[in-house]
Amino acid sequence: MSTTSEPHRQHISRQFNQELEALKTHLMTMGGLVEKQVQDATRSLLEADTALAQRVVANDRRVNDMQVKIDDECTLLLVRRQPAASDLRLVLAVTRATSDLERIGDEAGKIARNALELVESNSGSRGFVEVRLISEHVRRMVSDSLSSFARFDTELALKVVREDDHVDSEYKTAMRSLMTLMMEDARAISPVLSIMWMLRSLERIGDHASNLAEYVIYLVKGMDVRHQNPDEVACSIRAEDGSPPVSG
Repeated sequence: MSTTSEPHRQHISRQFNQELEALKTHLMTMGGLVEKQVQDATRSLLEADTALAQRVVANDRRVNDMQVKIDDECTLLLVRRQPAASDLRLVLAVTRATSDLERIGDEAGKIARNALELVESNSGSRGFVEVRLISEHVRRMVSDSLSSFARFDTELALKVVREDDHVDSEYKTAMRSLMTLMMEDARAISPVLSIMWMLRSLERIGDHASNLAEYVIYLVKGMDVRHQNPDEVACSIRAEDGSPPVSG
């Protein structure tokens, strides 16, 4: 049965309800920090702010500590409460989500370290337009995936899954443009390579945001839609809801 109409029923144990809500709250807190890490990492490059880049690198430990704490909470809940149905899916989805959030934090740290090198070497602003465009896109994906988790919103989750294809397309276009730039000017090779690594990290952040959205669909619908393309995911959701397929 879909959990849409009853995503988290109230339990006889008020303590159990509080533990589930706390788990969700802690995940959102970690997500908020990670989203800010992504935003600050790219901002440190675009605004030539080395202090901000250094803070992003330093904050990576906080992200790691949050993952460990939430994983411990999940383990305790599984052992003590032995949750079933939607409650079990919530715990499993949170465990998976913290892993992707931690990896997003890692990628933000890589972006910040590359930003430090570029700013300190005063290498110019080539490739900054591409970084700004893709970073804004993936930051919205991270934000929307967290919002979909907070509201159990499968429509928003599906939107995030679809957006990943657009990010991949933007990434490929940017890489072709930067390759052309390096061929035209050998002096640009070193700084442009750093930009390309940053774009690669941003593309991976988009992948992890898409993963987060897939966990929402798993949580609400009980369906594992990993490794399906967006159209297949949409069809799976419609089929589970009992909606007719969309023709054409």
